[in-house]
Amino acid sequence: MVWALGLMSGTSLDGVDAALIETDGVRIGRAGPSLTLPYSPELRAKTRALLDRAVGLAEDDPNVLAIARDLTLQHVEVVRLLREQAPDLEPAAIGFHGQTILHQPERGRSWQIGEAGLLQDLCGVPVISDFRSRDLENGGEGAPLVPVFHAALLQQEKRSVAVLNIGGVANVTVLGPQDECGQRGVWACDTGPGNALLDDWVLCHTGQPCDFGGALALSGAVHADILERLLAIPYFARPMPKSLDRLSFHPEAMACVRGLSVEDGAATLAAFTIESVVRTVYPVRPEMWFVAGGGRHNPVLMNGLKRRLGAVASVDVLGWDGDALEAQCFGLLAVRCLHGLPSSWPGTTGVRQPCIAGRAV
Repeated sequence: MVWALGLMSGTSLDGVDAALIETDGVRIGRAGPSLTLPYSPELRAKTRALLDRAVGLAEDDPNVLAIARDLTLQHVEVVRLLREQAPDLEPAAIGFHGQTILHQPERGRSWQIGEAGLLQDLCGVPVISDFRSRDLENGGEGAPLVPVFHAALLQQEKRSVAVLNIGGVANVTVLGPQDECGQRGVWACDTGPGNALLDDWVLCHTGQPCDFGGALALSGAVHADILERLLAIPYFARPMPKSLDRLSFHPEAMACVRGLSVEDGAATLAAFTIESVVRTVYPVRPEMWFVAGGGRHNPVLMNGLKRRLGAVASVDVLGWDGDALEAQCFGLLAVRCLHGLPSSWPGTTGVRQPCIAGRAV
């Protein structure tokens, strides 16, 4: 086994997560330290503004290149801080996801910005990046890529379980029960909105980056008619696997809740996240749900999921670091890439055949 350093800057646009993980690409050894380096308000605002214009932008647009460089230097800094924190755990590779600014699987495109070559030059460690393009080239959605990591973490779990990550977008990994040979089915998809719509609503109306502690949603009322209108969006009738852009529902959702109080809008958008998870059609019924990502800190989301799904708990009960999982995953994916091991399958992304994720710089 080797140590790998994974980096993730997700669709919540909070900052860069970094984590060290010991792995051979198949098994998980020890979890090393992790940390998050938040984006400055200015960098977050500039990156968020790119999302609204990304469809019409060229990859060599000077503004895109400037922000990509700023984001890369943020990644360089978080790598420096983490290696300083754990000087004896020298990574064999860095898994660099970059910052997604556009995801269009129906057009075979997923755009992550960041300079992998610059990261490698400044860190002096081999960098694996470009994790989604090969999957897209082979007919897949390019997302989600975390199922292989969840399956590795839960190798000893014999029940059918689901791992739900609530970031900007919510995605789920469903693991079927193990058979007598220890084999199991693995399926995945993006279920719908995670925190992104709620965050944008709250930022627009209060200036705060999110609904801290679910306070606004707790004091608001869900508008059932609006919720049903949102759940009628055709995406929710599609079978898994499927994936989303951060802004996939943004125009419809914001138009639907326009005119509501801040509290009622927050409550309705939180219910939209919950119901989109509940109404996804799963190939097996999970006996237990484990929730990761920033959304697990929102009591409105967690209590709503418990009411609708039953056995729901934070991944923290497993001893996992729910804020570091995606970064740890890209450490694992980097090692799998180095060993030529696939990281996506027809059941997880819809790819035509098992596919290696990532490319060396």
